[in-house]
Amino acid sequence: MEQQYPHLFSPIQIGEITVKNRIFMPPVSTNLADKGYVTEELIAHYSARAKGGVGLIVTEVTTVEPTYVYLPGDMSICDDSYIPGWKKLTDAVHKYGTKILPQLFHPAYMAFPIKGTPRLIAPSNVGPYYAKEAPRAVTKEELKTIIRQFGEAANRVKQAGGDGVEIHAAHAHGLLGGFLSPLYNKRTDEYGGDINGRLRLTLEVIAEIRRVCGKAFIIDVRISGDEYTDGGQNLNDGIYVAKQLEKAGVDFIHVSGGTTIMRGSSIPAPGTPMGSHVKLAQEIKQYISIPVATVGRITEPWLAEELIANKKTDICMIGRANICDADFVFKAQNGQEKEIRPCIGCLRCLNGIMFGKRIGCTINPSLELENEDTIKEANEKKNILVIGGGPAGMEAAFVAKKRGHHVVLCEKEKELGGLMRIASVPIAKQDLARVIQYMIHKLERVGVEIRLGCTITKELLLQEFKEYQVIASTGASPIVLQELTKFKQWMTADDILSGKAFPGRKVVVVGGGSVGCEVADYLAPLVNDMFPRNREILILEMANGVMLNESGPGRSLLVQRMKKKGVEIICNAKVERVNTDSIYYRKEEKEYCISDADTLVFALGYRKEEYIENILKECQVSYQIIGDANQVGTIKDAITAGYLTAKEF
Repeated sequence: MEQQYPHLFSPIQIGEITVKNRIFMPPVSTNLADKGYVTEELIAHYSARAKGGVGLIVTEVTTVEPTYVYLPGDMSICDDSYIPGWKKLTDAVHKYGTKILPQLFHPAYMAFPIKGTPRLIAPSNVGPYYAKEAPRAVTKEELKTIIRQFGEAANRVKQAGGDGVEIHAAHAHGLLGGFLSPLYNKRTDEYGGDINGRLRLTLEVIAEIRRVCGKAFIIDVRISGDEYTDGGQNLNDGIYVAKQLEKAGVDFIHVSGGTTIMRGSSIPAPGTPMGSHVKLAQEIKQYISIPVATVGRITEPWLAEELIANKKTDICMIGRANICDADFVFKAQNGQEKEIRPCIGCLRCLNGIMFGKRIGCTINPSLELENEDTIKEANEKKNILVIGGGPAGMEAAFVAKKRGHHVVLCEKEKELGGLMRIASVPIAKQDLARVIQYMIHKLERVGVEIRLGCTITKELLLQEFKEYQVIASTGASPIVLQELTKFKQWMTADDILSGKAFPGRKVVVVGGGSVGCEVADYLAPLVNDMFPRNREILILEMANGVMLNESGPGRSLLVQRMKKKGVEIICNAKVERVNTDSIYYRKEEKEYCISDADTLVFALGYRKEEYIENILKECQVSYQIIGDANQVGTIKDAITAGYLTAKEF
């Protein structure tokens, strides 16, 4: 078979080591370590990606000294007791011909504030906006110790069979990234001032690692080619830094961008262009001869091939897509693109990482050894009816079929997807359409019997499906406050997004959660230029902020878009009554009237559908309710519920 991606799957020379392909896995935190030590779960996690075909893995943050902790479950190699675990990890990855480097890191002013941690250190007494106190400037004597600690950590990696290390000096993050960035480095000694002073610490760390570990040991450095912010590094700086790193003997440059404190700049949000930092890599690549890697929402193999074929980069760092599907590389290499589980870039993989939660994935319901790809067949085969073809129902039907059961999936609409079809309509949510497509494909692949336009009745349950066990996933419906339906034109956000209703020119959205903000963004003019036919959008939210249950870069960009488009947002506002032409709301004990609105839109959340459960009870069949029909939640909640429920049948 002719290779569809010849550039992507060509080998590349990194220093004195040959890597089998150009797909590298960048650091993605997992919280799977135990007090810094490698665990069996960590080994399984990385070896699964190695088995899947990744050429080189850069592990998550690995701390080089014992005082400061970056995350509750991060990795460490700060003394020799960590070497045996790392040896197990490197052996497991090498088994599949994959190279492995830890990302060496000193968290400094980004350290996790565990009780007993001393005052945090930094290049200067400048900390991130969320710091509770200013860090203290690290002394030059302390820097000598830290440089030695980096060298000792790298040597332990070498003893454990690792192929090299990555030095994290990007995103104005951690000690080295902070020293390199003028946002945090205000020093006037030889480690500050101009770019050469700010780069000095990183160069001294590189020199120490090379001295200790020798030439046949990969050193790569992650940098921000541009910090995308006033007062930060720019692309001219990035080019110069890359040149100096090459002179210092670095084997390749991992070019990222942005900072960790400017949300959405370093880790791109869903819906943003793939290959978010590739322009930086392309520019830097012109001025150095060592390989350059790019990173940032590269989720489809065709793009990775294009970037390398068009000489924009030598290597594609693909993180979230390899988390979502451990066999991403294998499937791309073997012409199985339709089988690749699509990463939607939602970043729920890292939700809760700061609070000790383990890595997860919206679309991949389990990152365990036994998952939907390796599910075991059931000892006893059953007949299973799945009611509802949303994400929970589709996942349940797929897993049940893989368990060896006879499965019938009934959906009352003429298409599968449920509320996910509507959820894919707002701006930046288009990747959800790929998820529906993927889930339908895998149902067809395993042979689930699908009946569309099929409404379940008592007769069907008591006759055709009499001996079936039932999984019901009938979803939820939008909440509508009947007392507000007196207004002349009202509709739900779902009505708009599904094309069932069309709002007027001045729209009041009641509810500032994710759905309310997404429909406001969808309806608002793309350009806030006061064109006479532009819509005017007003959000009324009872809470003291919008989208309070979200925290990722997607939320940040959505709010920024709404503000740029002129969407008016009023918080702490409760709609109390309406008449045909007016909407009355209360804020801070004062009542206000909106008398010129054309449309009132309900975006107040969802309530679960209960009609099917009532029928199931009457028919006295064995059933389980899952997804929104059980408890309204996220797409991740729905897919996980489908997986976990069917796994036990």
